[in-house]
Amino acid sequence: MQTSDNNQIIINVTNRYTDLAVSSNDCCGEESNGYANNSPEYPKEELVTLIPTVTEVSAGCGNPLTISTIRPNETVVDFGSGGGIDCFLASKQTGPNGKVYGVDMTPAMINLANKNKEKLGIQNVEFIENQIDQTGIASESVDVILSNCVINLAPDKSNVFKEAFRILKNQGRLQICDIVLSGNLPDEAITDDNWCHCLSGALLKADYLESISDAGFTSVETISERVYQPDSEHEWMKSVYSISILATK
Repeated sequence: MQTSDNNQIIINVTNRYTDLAVSSNDCCGEESNGYANNSPEYPKEELVTLIPTVTEVSAGCGNPLTISTIRPNETVVDFGSGGGIDCFLASKQTGPNGKVYGVDMTPAMINLANKNKEKLGIQNVEFIENQIDQTGIASESVDVILSNCVINLAPDKSNVFKEAFRILKNQGRLQICDIVLSGNLPDEAITDDNWCHCLSGALLKADYLESISDAGFTSVETISERVYQPDSEHEWMKSVYSISILATK
């Protein structure tokens, strides 16, 4: 069964994504060349502008950049930035006078992202080693927050949404893709390993949306949702959904 120790959860997730940074495995533990490379949600013409050490470590369940347009000169923060894929794509949309911050708690991912940034010659992206509920970013300084299949990994989602609300400007946007549930998982699915693979830590959809509203967001809209792994051999996976959400402060 999964541990109830939040510190242990953080250690487990950090270890999992350290392995991802090193091995280029996907977030579901199978040999892969990255989520984005296998997802129609990421246009191929955008991916070819990047490098394999960006795309091959991408792990997600959607594309938060498609939820709402990033505007020139905006300040963007990516919660759980990994190898930097969404940061680098967002930086093209903000333009040279915009700014993108990637926040990730895994030192190996921060190191990889900074190497990727140097190889790509991108100037308006900065990576911060912190947990996503304690970013260290100034209050009311951000136009857009992105996140791709990361918040479900946090032990306390409510604190993540409170932090998002704190750093966003008025009318700021929260654009997230994540995993939610339509029903409770069986005991067999609730394991430490499945927490790291985006399952055991997922909330019921209603609870997830309520947690965003409780943080202070005035508008919370479901943009899309689909069964996460429709071909899974496990019957309970039919209750696991990938969802895209747009919330406004």
